[in-house]
Amino acid sequence: MTKIFIINGGQKFGHSGGRFNETIAAATADFFSELPEFEVKTTNVNDNYDPKEEVAKYVWADVIIYHTPIWWFQLPHGFKKYIDVVFTEGHKNGIYISDGRKADNPTRNYGTGGMLHGRKYMVTSSWNAPKEAFTLPNEFFMETSVDDGPLFGFHRMNAFTGMERLEGMHFHDIEKNANVVRDMELYQSHLQNTFLKENIYEHLSNSNR
Repeated sequence: MTKIFIINGGQKFGHSGGRFNETIAAATADFFSELPEFEVKTTNVNDNYDPKEEVAKYVWADVIIYHTPIWWFQLPHGFKKYIDVVFTEGHKNGIYISDGRKADNPTRNYGTGGMLHGRKYMVTSSWNAPKEAFTLPNEFFMETSVDDGPLFGFHRMNAFTGMERLEGMHFHDIEKNANVVRDMELYQSHLQNTFLKENIYEHLSNSNR
Protein backbone atom coordinates (compact mmCIF):
# COMPACT_ATOMS: atom_id res chain seq x y z
CA MET A 1 0.00 0.00 0.00
CA THR A 2 1.30 3.45 -0.94
CA LYS A 3 0.86 6.13 1.72
CA ILE A 4 -0.09 9.61 0.53
CA PHE A 5 0.19 12.74 2.69
CA ILE A 6 -1.71 15.73 1.23
CA ILE A 7 -0.96 19.26 2.45
CA ASN A 8 -3.33 22.08 1.57
CA GLY A 9 -1.16 25.20 1.75
CA GLY A 10 -3.90 27.49 0.45
CA GLN A 11 -4.56 30.32 2.86
CA LYS A 12 -7.63 32.27 3.88
CA PHE A 13 -6.37 35.82 4.13
CA GLY A 14 -7.45 39.22 2.81
CA HIS A 15 -9.42 38.74 -0.40
CA SER A 16 -8.31 35.10 -0.71
CA GLY A 17 -10.77 32.47 0.49
CA GLY A 18 -8.47 29.57 -0.42
CA ARG A 19 -11.27 27.92 -2.40
CA PHE A 20 -9.25 26.81 -5.41
CA ASN A 21 -6.65 24.95 -3.35
CA GLU A 22 -9.40 23.48 -1.19
CA THR A 23 -10.92 22.10 -4.40
CA ILE A 24 -7.60 20.71 -5.61
CA ALA A 25 -6.74 19.17 -2.23
CA ALA A 26 -10.20 17.58 -1.94
CA ALA A 27 -9.90 16.17 -5.47
CA THR A 28 -6.54 14.65 -4.57
CA ALA A 29 -7.90 13.05 -1.40
CA ASP A 30 -10.95 11.69 -3.27
CA PHE A 31 -8.79 10.28 -6.05
CA PHE A 32 -6.60 8.22 -3.71
CA SER A 33 -9.30 7.37 -1.17
CA GLU A 34 -11.26 5.53 -3.86
CA LEU A 35 -8.31 3.24 -4.65
CA PRO A 36 -7.60 0.36 -2.23
CA GLU A 37 -3.86 0.38 -2.90
CA PHE A 38 -3.47 3.86 -1.38
CA GLU A 39 -3.81 5.19 2.16
CA VAL A 40 -4.32 8.92 2.76
CA LYS A 41 -3.60 11.47 5.48
CA THR A 42 -4.22 15.21 5.13
CA THR A 43 -3.35 18.57 6.65
CA ASN A 44 -4.82 22.02 6.08
CA VAL A 45 -2.44 24.75 7.21
CA ASN A 46 -5.40 26.96 8.16
CA ASP A 47 -6.29 24.53 10.94
CA ASN A 48 -4.50 24.04 14.23
CA TYR A 49 -1.77 21.42 14.00
CA ASP A 50 0.65 19.68 16.30
CA PRO A 51 4.21 19.89 14.87
CA LYS A 52 5.11 16.45 16.22
CA GLU A 53 2.09 14.91 14.52
CA GLU A 54 2.98 16.64 11.25
CA VAL A 55 6.54 15.30 11.39
CA ALA A 56 5.08 11.84 11.97
CA LYS A 57 2.98 12.24 8.80
CA TYR A 58 6.09 13.04 6.77
CA VAL A 59 7.86 9.99 8.20
CA TRP A 60 4.79 7.81 7.56
CA ALA A 61 4.25 8.86 3.95
CA ASP A 62 5.64 7.45 0.73
CA VAL A 63 4.52 10.51 -1.23
CA ILE A 64 3.86 14.06 0.00
CA ILE A 65 1.58 16.15 -2.21
CA TYR A 66 1.66 19.90 -1.65
CA HIS A 67 -1.02 22.29 -2.90
CA THR A 68 -0.22 25.98 -2.70
CA PRO A 69 -1.12 29.32 -4.22
CA ILE A 70 1.73 31.70 -4.95
CA TRP A 71 1.56 35.13 -3.28
CA TRP A 72 4.06 37.74 -4.37
CA PHE A 73 6.09 34.99 -6.05
CA GLN A 74 6.49 32.98 -2.84
CA LEU A 75 4.58 30.60 -0.58
CA PRO A 76 1.83 32.28 1.45
CA HIS A 77 2.97 33.13 4.96
CA GLY A 78 0.78 30.53 6.70
CA PHE A 79 2.23 27.73 4.60
CA LYS A 80 5.78 29.06 5.04
CA LYS A 81 5.23 29.13 8.81
CA TYR A 82 4.01 25.53 8.67
CA ILE A 83 7.20 24.48 6.89
CA ASP A 84 9.41 26.43 9.30
CA VAL A 85 7.70 25.01 12.39
CA VAL A 86 7.36 21.41 11.21
CA PHE A 87 10.81 21.08 9.66
CA THR A 88 12.40 22.56 12.77
CA GLU A 89 10.52 20.00 14.85
CA GLY A 90 11.81 17.35 12.45
CA HIS A 91 15.48 18.14 13.11
CA LYS A 92 17.07 14.86 14.23
CA ASN A 93 13.52 13.57 14.51
CA GLY A 94 12.70 12.23 11.06
CA ILE A 95 13.06 15.06 8.53
CA TYR A 96 16.77 15.93 8.59
CA ILE A 97 19.71 15.23 10.85
CA SER A 98 22.12 17.96 9.71
CA ASP A 99 23.07 19.94 6.61
CA GLY A 100 25.25 17.00 5.57
CA ARG A 101 28.70 18.55 5.93
CA LYS A 102 31.51 17.15 8.06
CA ALA A 103 34.05 19.15 10.06
CA ASP A 104 36.97 17.68 8.09
CA ASN A 105 35.51 18.89 4.75
CA PRO A 106 33.16 21.82 5.46
CA THR A 107 32.78 22.99 1.85
CA ARG A 108 31.37 19.73 0.47
CA ASN A 109 28.18 17.67 0.69
CA TYR A 110 25.90 20.49 1.84
CA GLY A 111 22.27 19.40 1.63
CA THR A 112 22.88 15.68 2.12
CA GLY A 113 21.70 15.32 5.72
CA GLY A 114 18.05 14.55 4.99
CA MET A 115 16.20 11.66 6.63
CA LEU A 116 13.36 11.27 4.11
CA HIS A 117 15.21 9.26 1.47
CA GLY A 118 12.98 6.87 -0.45
CA ARG A 119 10.05 9.28 -0.34
CA LYS A 120 8.75 11.40 -3.19
CA TYR A 121 6.87 14.68 -3.38
CA MET A 122 4.70 16.54 -5.84
CA VAL A 123 3.55 20.16 -5.83
CA THR A 124 0.72 22.01 -7.52
CA SER A 125 0.68 25.79 -7.56
CA SER A 126 -1.95 28.32 -8.54
CA TRP A 127 -1.28 31.72 -10.08
CA ASN A 128 -2.93 34.94 -11.10
CA ALA A 129 -0.25 35.15 -13.81
CA PRO A 130 -1.10 33.57 -17.18
CA LYS A 131 1.06 30.74 -18.49
CA GLU A 132 2.39 33.04 -21.20
CA ALA A 133 4.05 35.24 -18.57
CA PHE A 134 6.54 32.38 -18.14
CA THR A 135 6.92 31.23 -21.73
CA LEU A 136 6.91 34.22 -24.08
CA PRO A 137 9.93 36.45 -24.82
CA ASN A 138 9.86 39.84 -23.11
CA GLU A 139 7.11 38.79 -20.69
CA PHE A 140 7.46 39.16 -16.94
CA PHE A 141 9.26 35.93 -15.96
CA MET A 142 11.78 36.15 -18.82
CA GLU A 143 11.06 32.65 -20.14
CA THR A 144 11.84 31.06 -16.79
CA SER A 145 9.52 28.25 -15.70
CA VAL A 146 7.69 28.08 -12.38
CA ASP A 147 9.91 25.21 -11.24
CA ASP A 148 13.19 26.83 -12.27
CA GLY A 149 12.14 30.27 -11.02
CA PRO A 150 9.76 30.98 -8.11
CA LEU A 151 9.65 27.35 -6.89
CA PHE A 152 13.36 26.61 -7.26
CA GLY A 153 13.96 27.10 -3.52
CA PHE A 154 10.92 24.97 -2.67
CA HIS A 155 12.30 22.10 -4.72
CA ARG A 156 15.74 22.39 -3.13
CA MET A 157 14.08 22.43 0.31
CA ASN A 158 12.53 19.05 -0.41
CA ALA A 159 15.79 17.73 -1.86
CA PHE A 160 17.48 18.81 1.39
CA THR A 161 15.25 16.35 3.25
CA GLY A 162 16.16 13.55 0.84
CA MET A 163 12.91 13.45 -1.11
CA GLU A 164 12.73 13.01 -4.88
CA ARG A 165 10.48 15.13 -7.06
CA LEU A 166 7.52 13.91 -9.08
CA GLU A 167 6.31 16.12 -11.90
CA GLY A 168 3.74 18.58 -10.56
CA MET A 169 1.17 20.83 -12.17
CA HIS A 170 0.72 24.61 -12.23
CA PHE A 171 -2.60 26.38 -12.69
CA HIS A 172 -2.55 29.83 -14.28
CA ASP A 173 -4.82 32.88 -14.57
CA ILE A 174 -6.94 31.68 -11.65
CA GLU A 175 -8.15 35.09 -10.46
CA LYS A 176 -9.38 36.57 -13.73
CA ASN A 177 -9.97 33.68 -16.12
CA ALA A 178 -10.43 30.54 -14.04
CA ASN A 179 -11.81 27.43 -15.70
CA VAL A 180 -12.09 25.05 -12.77
CA VAL A 181 -13.88 22.28 -14.69
CA ARG A 182 -11.12 22.18 -17.31
CA ASP A 183 -8.40 22.36 -14.66
CA MET A 184 -9.94 19.52 -12.66
CA GLU A 185 -10.10 17.33 -15.76
CA LEU A 186 -6.46 18.05 -16.56
CA TYR A 187 -5.46 17.39 -12.98
CA GLN A 188 -7.31 14.06 -12.85
CA SER A 189 -5.41 13.00 -15.97
CA HIS A 190 -2.16 14.11 -14.36
CA LEU A 191 -2.85 12.01 -11.26
CA GLN A 192 -3.72 8.99 -13.35
CA ASN A 193 -0.60 9.33 -15.49
CA THR A 194 1.63 9.89 -12.47
CA PHE A 195 0.29 7.29 -10.06
CA LEU A 196 -1.66 4.63 -11.97
CA LYS A 197 0.56 3.71 -14.88
CA GLU A 198 1.96 0.29 -14.03
CA ASN A 199 5.65 1.10 -14.19
CA ILE A 200 5.23 4.28 -12.13
CA TYR A 201 3.12 2.54 -9.50
CA GLU A 202 5.69 -0.23 -9.13
CA HIS A 203 8.39 2.42 -8.66
CA LEU A 204 6.34 4.09 -5.94
CA SER A 205 5.63 0.76 -4.26
CA ASN A 206 9.33 -0.09 -4.18
CA SER A 207 9.90 2.99 -2.02
CA ASN A 208 7.62 1.63 0.73
CA ARG A 209 9.38 1.03 3.99
